[in-house]
Amino acid sequence: MLHGLKLVAVAIVAQAVWGMARTLCPDRERAYIAVVAALIILFSTSSAVQIEAIALGGIASFWFCRNAPSTPSGRIAVRVSRTVGVAGLTGFFGLLAALSVLRTSIASSGIALFEVLYRSGALVFGGGHVVLPLLREGFVAPGWVSDDAFFAGYGAVQAVPGPLFTFAAYLGTVVNPTPHGIAGAALGLIAIFLPGVLILIGTLPFWDALRKRTGAQAMMGGVNAAVVGLLRAALYGPLWTSAIKAPGDFGVALVGFVLLTVWRAPPLLVAVISALGGIALAAIK
Repeated sequence: MLHGLKLVAVAIVAQAVWGMARTLCPDRERAYIAVVAALIILFSTSSAVQIEAIALGGIASFWFCRNAPSTPSGRIAVRVSRTVGVAGLTGFFGLLAALSVLRTSIASSGIALFEVLYRSGALVFGGGHVVLPLLREGFVAPGWVSDDAFFAGYGAVQAVPGPLFTFAAYLGTVVNPTPHGIAGAALGLIAIFLPGVLILIGTLPFWDALRKRTGAQAMMGGVNAAVVGLLRAALYGPLWTSAIKAPGDFGVALVGFVLLTVWRAPPLLVAVISALGGIALAAIK
């Protein structure tokens, strides 16, 4: 059953790649950016390279796509002052730096857990699925969570309504060091959602003016295309390489992908079918 949940994660991330590529890579230039970003991630072992790939995507799009037609937009009414916005951005970057220092100077599993989840939430752009490599590096590599438990939970959370970041509650519950259980789940949710809240507050006062600039629109298009490349790389490693071990595994994942993309089946139903498929594969073996 757990193996079947890993296979449904492959199907759902493949569906996300398919949908985002059609929307965010509508021309050759952005398709090239997505491919290059995927290659950068596939041939690198550092999570920090994700930010470099996204930055390069924005720069490349600014250079090659700045003459593309701009997207018409209205005005966004924001009741957040610039002072509050600057405070939000200061808190975002300050916590990112301070937590890294605290983790290395204080031997606390709670601080380490908070730092991993905050950093993962801060470095994700374009969709929750992109967080997968960051969380796996933070939880599986040090032995906090087993690989099977990680991917089984990731597959199960696909069927839960709401944002994919709720996966942090699962990780906080099953993680080996303390805090875990309900306290770990609460800590996980706060840590992974906090950077998004801070950067939202920080950018709102400036976003209306920024998004009307042609150069900014071109850079955001490149960032989105690079995110598609990151998601393609995550689909291969670690998802595909850890779940698809035999033709039967590919068959279950393919059925899930078709159910999601062609039949528009609910993710909960696809998760149940994939879990049953994993049980059937074990019985056949």
